[in-house]
Amino acid sequence: MRRLTFREFAVLACDPMDPEQALADLTEISSQIEAAVLFDAHGEIRASTLAGDEAARALAQAAAELLASAAAFRSDSAEVTQLEAATHDGSVFVVCDGPQRIAATTGPDPTVGLVFYDLKSCLRGAAPEPEKPKRRRTKESSGEA
Repeated sequence: MRRLTFREFAVLACDPMDPEQALADLTEISSQIEAAVLFDAHGEIRASTLAGDEAARALAQAAAELLASAAAFRSDSAEVTQLEAATHDGSVFVVCDGPQRIAATTGPDPTVGLVFYDLKSCLRGAAPEPEKPKRRRTKESSGEA
């Protein structure tokens, strides 16, 4: 498969797309990511690169637990929006954007800033399209000004 250029990926990341396609683009552009799952704040899986639903649920659950544990260390009430948990075997990354979350695994010694950037771009690209506000009709006054 052909690798996307930065400009191509940036354009893709700005346009809302199917969550599966967003993950496919992510794994194509970021060779460090071994597995990823898109999920919401309630643990509902939107898309995954993992072979089975059970594995996707397990990664999403572990990511949610990491976020909760990290929040316990904060001195303020602000939400944890990103984290990396590193071991000798690899890392787990979690990024939040509102109710949307993405968790990914990598091998050892990933380029942390680049992985976070790629995950945030994927989240933006996979975000559900916001509802367009309905236009309000106003009555035109027939009086003179």
